[in-house]
Amino acid sequence: MSDQFRNLLVIDDEASMRHMLRLVLEQHNYRVSEAQNGAEAINLIYKEKFDFILSDIRMPDMDGLTFLDQPEIRSLDSTIIMMSAYGSVDTALACMQRGAYDYISKPFKPDEVVLTLRKAEERQELRQENHALKKALSKQKKDFSITDIIHVSQTMGQILKQVQTAAKAESSILINGETGTGKELIAKALHSESGRKGQFLAINCSAITPGLLESELFGHKKGAFTGADREKQGLFSIASGGTLFLDEIADLPLELQPKLLRVLQEGEIRKVGATRAEKIDTRVVAAAGSDLQEAVQNGQFRRDLYYRLAVVDINLPPLRKRPEDIVVLANYFLTQLCNREGRPVLQLNDDAEKNLTDYHWPGNVRELENYLEKALIFSPRETLELPPLRIRQSAPGEFNRSEYSLKIASRRLEEEYIRKALTRTEGNRTQAAELLEISLRSLMYKLKDYGID
Repeated sequence: MSDQFRNLLVIDDEASMRHMLRLVLEQHNYRVSEAQNGAEAINLIYKEKFDFILSDIRMPDMDGLTFLDQPEIRSLDSTIIMMSAYGSVDTALACMQRGAYDYISKPFKPDEVVLTLRKAEERQELRQENHALKKALSKQKKDFSITDIIHVSQTMGQILKQVQTAAKAESSILINGETGTGKELIAKALHSESGRKGQFLAINCSAITPGLLESELFGHKKGAFTGADREKQGLFSIASGGTLFLDEIADLPLELQPKLLRVLQEGEIRKVGATRAEKIDTRVVAAAGSDLQEAVQNGQFRRDLYYRLAVVDINLPPLRKRPEDIVVLANYFLTQLCNREGRPVLQLNDDAEKNLTDYHWPGNVRELENYLEKALIFSPRETLELPPLRIRQSAPGEFNRSEYSLKIASRRLEEEYIRKALTRTEGNRTQAAELLEISLRSLMYKLKDYGID
């Protein structure tokens, strides 16, 4: 159970009872407030939020049942536990009907109260997890539209027109592009424009071991292998009627490639351990960050599977090839990040826009978003301070000597190793100097030189 303090209100007309409960519960990480009756408790509730309320039933001025009937109490998110020395089954039932979580008969041992509160905490945590899960699911269910893809460049505009056209067909689609160019966003746009009623599901083929990947994609029968204690639906079955996005398709193991080819050719799958195939209606969209044709030439990817996947081939340009989109994307990310953090929306000045546009963004859109998030974390609340960008883009036809400079490359490598050593030693500079096999004085000089705090 969490060690954080929980606010708790004890309502009882007996001062000795309130005092005893305070002594016991404060030892168990509860921050205890007291009230003599329901009326006094309501005044406290207006001023402070309580996670739990322990209330006696028989009290002057306002008893426990009347307290439960108050509109302010019915709208509370607090867990209420009632106490009484004159209780009965009918009394307990009346409390539950009015919204109480539990009922304790007096006299009771202190451990009984603590145990009841612990059970109530577990219930409360489950409710919060359930609420968070529902919220996450509702976000997932929100329709993604092609208009959610931020751009102003003509290049992206043409690609999105291609997406709208290709989405209406049932053919498989291959999306090519560098890491961080937004291949999954394009896949979601293809799904939303297709009109398919099923789910959009995504899986990274490089993130799961070959043995598990087959079961994830195609499912398995009970007893198909050690640990298969129940039958499992694969993603192809779950996404039937919808779209399955296979990211990093170049890393799909060779032994699974014939099975994927059968899905594309026959529209059917066979679970691991099954003797019969089952029909599915799943649109496949795949993505490759590397040159898939090169993998075909090297014998790492089946040629026939490549042609089945690339019926429609969408090539996403890197961010450096569409510099018009950099500033509009940056402003979009800044607005999202500021809103998320509850900060005033910050704007880029002319110098910042030029610096962002000149930089070549090897990590593409993902790097841009991460860069701005980091900048926002370390900026004052009302202003935006952008960290320096070290690698700059050459103008068209311009020769960039820094791309070939061993001196610059050595400095980058040295800075990277210093940062790794500081991370490994949790910021201990003496230990970091020992790892790097340099003197502490030399390390301190380099920290200043590289601007590492």
